[in-house]
Amino acid sequence: MISLTNIEKRFGDNLVLKGVTVAIAEGSVTALVGPSGGGKSTLLRCINLLEIPTSGTVRIGDETLEFRPGGKVPAADIRRLRLQTGMVFQNFQLFPHRTAIENVMEGLVTVLKWSPQKAHERALALLEKVGMVHKADAWPATLSGGQQQRVAIARALAPSPKVLLCDEPTSALDPELAQEVVDVLGQLASEGTTMVMATHDLRLASKIAQEAVFLDAGVIVEQGASAKLFGNPERERTKRFIATLKQEAAEEEGGA
Repeated sequence: MISLTNIEKRFGDNLVLKGVTVAIAEGSVTALVGPSGGGKSTLLRCINLLEIPTSGTVRIGDETLEFRPGGKVPAADIRRLRLQTGMVFQNFQLFPHRTAIENVMEGLVTVLKWSPQKAHERALALLEKVGMVHKADAWPATLSGGQQQRVAIARALAPSPKVLLCDEPTSALDPELAQEVVDVLGQLASEGTTMVMATHDLRLASKIAQEAVFLDAGVIVEQGASAKLFGNPERERTKRFIATLKQEAAEEEGGA
């Protein structure tokens, strides 16, 4: 379904991803976890080419692109692959001058050239799915963070992408509002939505993901079934990191 092969990413002299290879099955949920600066968000953004890999191969479904240092990939090819994905950002990135339903409709009308009526029907159905249809005409500024993120998820799902990419979808939210987003993503996972999420939220990753990939310093330290990686990791580096996540989660619950 999705494969990343020997992905390298440089920012100047800084090599952020060092030959990362990952395969993601259709209908699965994969969590990318690791310390800040470890490369998980960069790897996620390389899937939909918000970051262009320095070298390596990205495949989503039938679309494959190869990258070489100094090589130029046509913009049309990048756009064609990017259309296979939907992206949910850490800070929501809703258009403040558009209502909730207009945010969901925007890409359908402007990019895919749907009629406003068809886009409106699709947007209503998606807002219903994420529990936000009662706020269809609300402005983003009047919504809580959890509500804004649920609208953002509906927007990402609007064009029926092959994979939903989530970059720290709960990190800007307090635990109670984060639970709203965890519940929505859990529902999508149960329906067979293919998802890849970069997250440090152990509750989100352990509840939803079937597979987990632990990245540190731009390399994969350990990967496999999420229950095993979170519950009984093999590598000492992974054990230390998971212990830190569990401690942070316990402190959040204690302070809630």
